[in-house]
Amino acid sequence: MLKAYLAIIALASEGGGSLVDVNPGLVIWTVITFLILLFVLKKIAWKPILTALNEREDAIKESLEKAEKAKEAAQKILEENQASLLKAEEESKKIIEQSRQYALKLKDQMMKESKEQAQKIIEDASSQIDQKKEAAFSELKTKVAEIAIQAAEKILKENLDKDSNKKLVNKYIEDITKN
Repeated sequence: MLKAYLAIIALASEGGGSLVDVNPGLVIWTVITFLILLFVLKKIAWKPILTALNEREDAIKESLEKAEKAKEAAQKILEENQASLLKAEEESKKIIEQSRQYALKLKDQMMKESKEQAQKIIEDASSQIDQKKEAAFSELKTKVAEIAIQAAEKILKENLDKDSNKKLVNKYIEDITKN
């Protein structure tokens, strides 16, 4: 762009040359102007530009390092979370299995206790039935003996006394119960 500007100035000053004509004075002044401009830029603008570029480069490097550290930290947290999740799953499976085993044991224990209670109730009922049966049989024996004695008394009023009749009836009842 600078060359084009200088070329336009050179054309305006010469007056009759074309754009393709080479003018040695113009070439020398163009080179001198370019070198001066380069020197001025080096002294004034080059250091701030390089400093800004270096600062930008350092900031980018720092940002990349921070991003890498954050990525590593996130990966570490992810691995820890996965390990914790696996551990929690294992513990939950263990707790469920323990609960299942406890429920089975409790069920078996309750079944055993209910069977024992039922057996005890049956035995108690059977025992009560036997006791009542024996009591009823004993009472029946006594009543039969009394009825037999009364009947025998009426029949034999004067032949035998009361004690002898009672012995006779009791002996007869014992013979009946043996058979």
